[in-house]
Amino acid sequence: MKKFKIKALSLAAAAVIALSSASPAYAWMPTPDLVTQAELGNLFFNGFSIEKIISGVINNASLKLEKYKLLLEGKTPEEPVVTNPEKPDAGEALPYSLPESVKSGYLFKPADAGKYSGSHYKKLNGNVPVFADSDLAKEAYEKYGRRDSLNRCTAAIALLGKELMPTEPRGSISGIKPTGWHTVRYDDLIQDQYLYNRSHLLAYSLTGENANEDNLITGTRYMNQEGMEPFESRIANYINRTGNHVLYRVTPIFEGNNLLASGVHMEAVSLEDGGDGIMFNVYVYNVQPGIVIDYKDGSSYAEPAEKIEEIKKPEPAEDVNNNASQNSGIVKPGNTSGGDYSEYTYVLNTNTFKFHYPNCASVARMSEKNKLGSDLTRDELMRLGYSPCGNCKP
Repeated sequence: MKKFKIKALSLAAAAVIALSSASPAYAWMPTPDLVTQAELGNLFFNGFSIEKIISGVINNASLKLEKYKLLLEGKTPEEPVVTNPEKPDAGEALPYSLPESVKSGYLFKPADAGKYSGSHYKKLNGNVPVFADSDLAKEAYEKYGRRDSLNRCTAAIALLGKELMPTEPRGSISGIKPTGWHTVRYDDLIQDQYLYNRSHLLAYSLTGENANEDNLITGTRYMNQEGMEPFESRIANYINRTGNHVLYRVTPIFEGNNLLASGVHMEAVSLEDGGDGIMFNVYVYNVQPGIVIDYKDGSSYAEPAEKIEEIKKPEPAEDVNNNASQNSGIVKPGNTSGGDYSEYTYVLNTNTFKFHYPNCASVARMSEKNKLGSDLTRDELMRLGYSPCGNCKP
């Protein structure tokens, strides 16, 4: 039965793709747009039959999927929160285009992510994202999906550039409580004590978008700071260095009626260079080592002490930097045999893409295989995609 359901869901996605490419009337439907392929999976998770999904696509082609969902639930959809980005006129050329490799029919399924096994994230579809030409626009933009009937965030997509980046310090977001939120501390298990962060789908550093309820989910510190931030920092550093644009989408993945997302699906591709600078398609796990989480409501408890001692340090995730060879001959390996990095200006964590002062307490807790000593300047490291440690603030 499970195989049949997955196959049927793929057929539903194929129907969406076919209709969206057949006529401009279906321009709202390309699966990689505001309504993502994962959103079809969420519909399936929430009990909508494949027949309803397909018939809804065919019979309600002028509606966005968010509106269609509300109609299925017997509710009246409101006007969209965000207007669509300005599209090019017929025959009008854009200064950038999508590489052909990202125009595939890959359909994300939660089973592709599997269960957390020690790495912050998992690459999907060979690390190649899925976008459509209809995601492009004349100018940089950001677009947020309407929250669903359980008040959960849906997908957010943006065409990122310097023009969207913030020009002032971030304000407070403490008044927002996303679904699954709990203010809970584990002082002995989590460096910053608190289990949950208000996690931006589209990072403030990339869009300047802050206290937007359509852009904030409940995320563990581990997911937000160690899973998502390295990818966000890499995009920000790339844009600042090149002035180019990046097409970027983040989709929270909720199973069934869970109020806490199991993880986030992150996709990005740089445009002016055809993806040479930025290209990834990853699933980041919303977990916290040593903590058991109930995703139905976000409640949690610490693992028994003996269980915590058995938890191994996470294996290093595969390098998020597509161009790892940039480091060759520049970043020097430290003295791993003696563990003395005092001769270097900074110590790099090649797993989290953070850099630290050699005397930072985080360095002592870092796995030796993830350490690199470096005499590069702060700016040079940030251009390579590294971000400064929040504790020692190098």
